[in-house]
Amino acid sequence: MTGLPLPLALAFSGTLVIVGGFVALRMTHREARIDARIRGLHIRPSAAGPTAAAARESVRETLLRAVSDLGQWVLRRRMLSRKMIEGFEKSLAGAGLRGGSAMRLFIGGKLALMLTMPLLLWLAAIQLGLSPTLRMWLPAGGILVGMLTPDFIINRLRDRHAKRIGIELPDALDMMVICAQAGLGLGPMILRVAEELQNSHKSVATEFGQTADELQISTDAQVALTRLGERSGVEAVRRLATTLVQSAQYGTPLSAALRGLAAELRTELVTRYEARAARLPVLLTVPMIMFVLPSLFLVVGGPAVLEVMRAFKH
Repeated sequence: MTGLPLPLALAFSGTLVIVGGFVALRMTHREARIDARIRGLHIRPSAAGPTAAAARESVRETLLRAVSDLGQWVLRRRMLSRKMIEGFEKSLAGAGLRGGSAMRLFIGGKLALMLTMPLLLWLAAIQLGLSPTLRMWLPAGGILVGMLTPDFIINRLRDRHAKRIGIELPDALDMMVICAQAGLGLGPMILRVAEELQNSHKSVATEFGQTADELQISTDAQVALTRLGERSGVEAVRRLATTLVQSAQYGTPLSAALRGLAAELRTELVTRYEARAARLPVLLTVPMIMFVLPSLFLVVGGPAVLEVMRAFKH
């Protein structure tokens, strides 16, 4: 039993390292790199050697580079079908992760988890003294967990990205109305909104920025707008793309259509908040019965019970 904590600690730390690699994808944006460079300018080198923070950063970069190289090796060997790669790209784009580095980290992390999790679980089963049957099935379960964990993380990131877009989109529509009234075209309008909202509404700015790039290289604006709705996976963005396409086709006033859509989205957002607030009394019933009412009964009825007990003793 003295060796028990070691394999469990290895399994736990290995899982955290791989999961942390996927979470660190969010730190690869341009703003994060610029901030890191600015902070580096204000840090004076120490004669005693690198600090602990620098050492941790170096270890993390080394692990991420190793996982990325593993994913690059898989892609170069063409071990995955084109359809599977397109599915991964769609999932990563829906989570706001784009570029070759995101794909390499995703594939490398999935493969690394599939290789390390069975080994760590097998070592844990040996240290725990489990039966041979469990020693055989635990590594098989580790392969399944390693294969599905990256997908679970990406799905959570995609849901969070879609939620942020739904909250930030009405403000972006208000700015698009201002740009449309100023006489900007569709492409410059989307690009200007993406630049202005880069710091405050990053999710919407990322989607609009990619759409602006596609509008610059594409001759058909309808294709780029349709891709915007499909890539984000948010119904409100699909409605925005449909509104922009219809406005371009039929010549309807763009500012009026965008203003009406922004008001409609804000009304839906307020309605969702009101529905969530209406659920609070129901959700608080069980905690109140389990924690609040017993304490209340003790405070209110406790003295009376003690008096009754004291009276029966006499």
